[in-house]
Amino acid sequence: MTILTWEKCNDSKWCTFERVNLAHDHFTGMAGVYVIWHAGPNPKTVRVGQGNIADRIAAHRRDPQIMMYATHCLFVTWAKVPAVHHNGIEAYLAAKLDPIVGQRFPDVAFIEVNLPW
Repeated sequence: MTILTWEKCNDSKWCTFERVNLAHDHFTGMAGVYVIWHAGPNPKTVRVGQGNIADRIAAHRRDPQIMMYATHCLFVTWAKVPAVHHNGIEAYLAAKLDPIVGQRFPDVAFIEVNLPW
C-alpha cells in the first residue's frame, strides 16, 4: 500500500470545497489525486479525480452535478502524487469510495492507497 499525505486546511480541519484558496502558492504546479465529499445526513463521496489540483477543483466548482451537493457542505482533500501513479490511484479510489459523480475512471491496475479518513 502506498501511503499518501492527504491535505487539510487551517487547524488540521478538512478544507471546505468552495472556500479553498486555489491561488495560494501551495497549489503552484501541484498535481495529484483528490476526493470531494459532502457532509449531509448520509455523508458520501461526490467525486474523485486527478490532475492539476487547482485547475480540477476550479472546474468542479462550475459543475452543477457537483454543486448540487453544496447544501450539505462539500469538503475536499488532495495528495501530491507523481503523474505516473495518477491513473492507478484514481481507479482505486473510485472503486473504494463509489463517487456519486463520474462514471468513467481509468481501466488500469489499482494502486492501493490509504483513504483520507
